[in-house]
Amino acid sequence: MATDLTAPDRTRPDVAPIQRRTLRLLFTTQIIGGIGVTIGIAVGALLAARVAGTAVAGLAQSAAVVGGALLAVPITRIMNGHGRRPGLAVAYLAGAAGAVLVVLATVTGFVPLLFLGMLLFGGGTAANLQARYTAVDLAEPARRGRQLSLIVWATTIGAVAAPNFASLADRTTRGWGLPPLAGPFAFSAAAFVLAAVVLLVLLRPDPLLTARRLAAADAPVAAAVADVTPPADAVAAPAETARRDAGMRAAWRVVRERPAARLGIAAVAVGHVVMVAVMSMTPVRLGESHGDADVLRVVGIVLSLHIAGMYALSPVVGWLTDRLGRRAVVLGGVGLLLAACAVAGTAGHDTPQLSVGLVLLGLGWSGTMVAGSTLLSESVPAAVRPSVQGFSDLTMGLAGAAAAALSGFVMRAAGYPVLTLLAAIAVVPLVALALRPVPVGAPDEED
Repeated sequence: MATDLTAPDRTRPDVAPIQRRTLRLLFTTQIIGGIGVTIGIAVGALLAARVAGTAVAGLAQSAAVVGGALLAVPITRIMNGHGRRPGLAVAYLAGAAGAVLVVLATVTGFVPLLFLGMLLFGGGTAANLQARYTAVDLAEPARRGRQLSLIVWATTIGAVAAPNFASLADRTTRGWGLPPLAGPFAFSAAAFVLAAVVLLVLLRPDPLLTARRLAAADAPVAAAVADVTPPADAVAAPAETARRDAGMRAAWRVVRERPAARLGIAAVAVGHVVMVAVMSMTPVRLGESHGDADVLRVVGIVLSLHIAGMYALSPVVGWLTDRLGRRAVVLGGVGLLLAACAVAGTAGHDTPQLSVGLVLLGLGWSGTMVAGSTLLSESVPAAVRPSVQGFSDLTMGLAGAAAAALSGFVMRAAGYPVLTLLAAIAVVPLVALALRPVPVGAPDEED
């Protein structure tokens, strides 16, 4: 029995207070977690260059991206069996352990320990990404986009505030005997532990387990109204169903059967690929036209504008997602990505035009991320939802890491304009998928 995902759901007085409490907690922990991630990433390349050399500094940063993607697999298995609360807490604690290992690598100069630490440090990113899905477990259908985007927007506060804490953290920990640049990672570890403790203590009842309980209770009622016998999966205990459906292979089977889920994953992954490919080489492009005395200041301004485009207007994007529909906002995001590639690719060494292109790039990413994540979350049953969401984050992370690695080769071989052209071409399959008619009877809604 499918439910209408566009019409307002009937009010559940027992769920509304839980959802409000969940959103407040997630908003708070997103700020804390955002500070933890950004304060470490802000000095990660510099620290890696000092410990391992400039040649591998970029690889250390990529390790954090890959770690965040790979950690999505065990984290979602924990969520499948035990709920969002322990899964998010384990992700943050993994990030804290990684930050501690990075500090130890800085003290000892042991390079393999640095890379292991950066891999685990990606747990903070994985937790921040999974939090956006937690926001829609109990959301009313008409508010899913807005409530998901609110959690995405909360990351902005932490990301903007964190660089201002980096120098303070460094000065503070030097008094403790830590080497330069190790302090921000020590503060990252503290922030991640704090976020994990807050979630473990206060995220009760668990939103995912509550959603499964409600879905299991509704299944016999819906079947009785329709005068049909509910399938065995619909009346099975939620925890048992979740354990049976856990795993990336099961998630792929569910996605393969649901066109809307495929579109949601494609929107998130393709938007991330285009954003990472163009953004990662923009500082190099700026370095071609600015001297050493000015390049860091100019790069900081341009990337700040880009980050503002990614996050600052996400509540507006969420409102449009609920108002206009998921596919419409995905296509709007694609249009902004294409405009960004055109503006940035033809900017030459005109910094203001390049800045406009990076703002459009951030806005396009926001459209595909918010609308795609919302569409994916509501297109699969609650029992398998964490696995599918983890599969999406795994795909997005690995695709982004590949885009970052390949963009350097393209930049060196053909230049920035060709890179933006290839990034624009990458969205063509997503456009085709978004415009493809949905087959009648396709299981594109929650069971």
